[in-house]
Amino acid sequence: MSTEKNTILNHQEIKHKIKRIAYQIYESNVNEKELIIAGIDKNGFLLAKKLKANLDKISDINSILCNVTIDKKTPLNPLFTSLIPEDYTNKSVILVDDVLNSGSTLIYGVRHFLEVPLKQFKTAVLVNRNHKKFPVKADFKGISLSTSLKEHINVNLSKQPYEAYLD
Repeated sequence: MSTEKNTILNHQEIKHKIKRIAYQIYESNVNEKELIIAGIDKNGFLLAKKLKANLDKISDINSILCNVTIDKKTPLNPLFTSLIPEDYTNKSVILVDDVLNSGSTLIYGVRHFLEVPLKQFKTAVLVNRNHKKFPVKADFKGISLSTSLKEHINVNLSKQPYEAYLD
């Protein structure tokens, strides 16, 4: 059994993808005064923080971070956000995760945010896998991959060097 990992994105490529996604988010929200960047707990939230930092450098939009906690094993359980619904009502929201795999985590996140009136709603992921069980798409993506169902994508954003690799 091989322990060698297949690198999809290296540190520099991830930094470049994050910067490019931040520019796309800015272009899509250029007329907004405030933008909610909601990262799905752990890696999605780390990616959201990095997107916010890049967005703050290139725009004067007041971007607000929101941590979204979803029980990935039982996604029908209520999810929790670090903001109350009134904080994102009638605002533009970007829901962020590291990998769009089956689509279940993102679709349950989308469902939660659609329970309040929003001005605009978009999704962003670093890695988009091209096979999904749910009809959800990433509006902003770093890279799209066709992988087998047995392959797993790991993303490290917690310590440098950042890396995305295939198991």
